[in-house]
Parts: sequence; C-alpha cells; structure tokens
Amino acid sequence: MECVITGAAGFIGSHLGAALLRQGHRVVGIDCFTSYYARQIKEANLQSLRKHRWFQWMPLDLTSDPLDEALAGADWVFHLAAMPGLVRSWTHFDEYQHHNVIGTQRLLEALKRVPRIPKLIHASTSSVYGRYALGDESLPLLPSSPYGITKLAAENLVRVYREEFGVPGVVLRFFSVYGPGQRPDMGYHQFIQALMRHEPIRVSGDGHQVRGNTFVSDCVAATIAAAERAQDGDVLNIGGGEMVSVWKVIEVLERITHRKALIQSIPARHGDQRYTGADIRRAQRQLGWEPSVPLEEGLAQQVAWQREQNSRLAA
Repeated sequence: MECVITGAAGFIGSHLGAALLRQGHRVVGIDCFTSYYARQIKEANLQSLRKHRWFQWMPLDLTSDPLDEALAGADWVFHLAAMPGLVRSWTHFDEYQHHNVIGTQRLLEALKRVPRIPKLIHASTSSVYGRYALGDESLPLLPSSPYGITKLAAENLVRVYREEFGVPGVVLRFFSVYGPGQRPDMGYHQFIQALMRHEPIRVSGDGHQVRGNTFVSDCVAATIAAAERAQDGDVLNIGGGEMVSVWKVIEVLERITHRKALIQSIPARHGDQRYTGADIRRAQRQLGWEPSVPLEEGLAQQVAWQREQNSRLAA
C-alpha cells in the first residue's frame, strides 16, 4: 500500500512508519517540526526511516503548505500530526487551534480534492472524554483541557467531511501511550530520567490518578489493523488494558531500575484526567486486535532505551 503519515517524526508516527516499511508498504512521511520539543529528537526518530528505499520524506506544514502532491496515489493516510500535551494548551491555545484544528481541516480539504480519496486513520485521544475516561466509545465527550477541546474539534471535522464529502475516515482514541521514543515531556519519561539521575520525581496532585497504559507497539498494531479492517465511520478506543495509579508506576520503575524514588509533591495540573481506562471490546471485534505487552515489560523496554540514550549523550 501507498501510505502517508502526518507527524511522521514524532513518537508514535516514527514507530508506525518503521512498522509499515517492515510490512512492505511505501511510506511518505510529513512533519513540520513544531516547537513543542527539541527538533534534534525528531530528527533522531527519522534516521532509520530515511535510510529505507521505500520512505519519502516531505517537510510540510499542514496549516500552510500545498498537500495535494503528497497525498496523490495514497491508499492510507495516517493523521498523527498535532500539538500534544495538556499543560501548554492553557497558555498557547492559538498554537493548539492552529495545528490541531486548522491543520486537520486543510488536510481534509486536500483529501477531498484527490482523484481517488484514500482512507483516513485519524489519531485522537482519551482526552476527548475529560476527567473520567472509563468505559466504551459511548462515554460523554467532556474534554477538561484546551488540548482535549481541539482534538474533539478535529474528530468532528473528520466526521463532517465524511458525511458531506465522502472522505472515508476512522477515528482512534489512544490511551496513554508509552515505550521507547516517548516524548521527553511525558510522565514516564520524566520519572525514569529522575530515577536514573537520583533526582526527585515530581508527582502532581495526590498521585492516585489512574491511567490505562498502551505500549507503543500495541498502539501501532491497532493503527495498522484499523487501516486494514476498520469500517468507514468507526470510532475506536485503543488501550492496553492495564490500569494503574501513578504510585504503582513508580513502584514498578523502582523495581526495574533498582533505585529508590525521591518524591516531590507539586500541585495538581488544571484539567488533568483522574481516571482513564479504555473499554476496547469494539476494537477487538472490529479489528481482530489485542494488546500484548504487559506494563512491567513495556516499562523495562522504555528504561533500557532511555539508558542507551543517556549513555550516547554522555559519550
């Protein structure tokens, strides 16, 4: 298949690109290197992809650049490009609206124009449910942060362009993805770095927030299965099935690293989710997909990757 990935230099996008290439697909990667975190990290994510003969790199900004050429001939378009993160969305809302809403709308407009419209797999988030994301896809959509609001707006754009213009679209709501390559602003990455540097782990709120965690390879497998088997208009939760509190994650990381955590309590984050846990039965039925990596194994892989990265930087 001819595949296009927006956000191809990001955490999930680079893993997805590598998996598609291993399966024999051709991949066009699009990214504009937003300023959310260091460009050099994204460049490192791209290194192995750029060496592959079936990978084409196109540094495009969805919000301003022409997209028709990049989309021509595509069978599947995976839309992972977005401004991520909860905290910054309160202070930089224009950026979130710009990239998450306008970027999505311009991509949909370009898809509407291509002679043979490809299937769109749109990456959304459990944040569209708000503080209590526990259950199936029928949960009320009550985002509790500006980030979640922009991601819900993007979902609605996908729906409207499907209904009004026949752009085939599938929405996947990802739940707390982690693993090697995780963004440096994300919680588990920060916890592991603090443990390895003998620095305090900053725990926001009471630490009893619960997350349903999804290892990145399971997330990627579900995303490819959605391209292959999901029906037009499907909305599917994608989660790993294991729900644990922040304190439990720290306990597991202490066991993996053989280090005792130092804890620094900080105020709760505005709009933070209290409980997330994906009911994935619809994805299991529709996609024939099951998460396979348990939390402790996945965290061990992330710890090993971060150790390797730290050693490389120190050399």
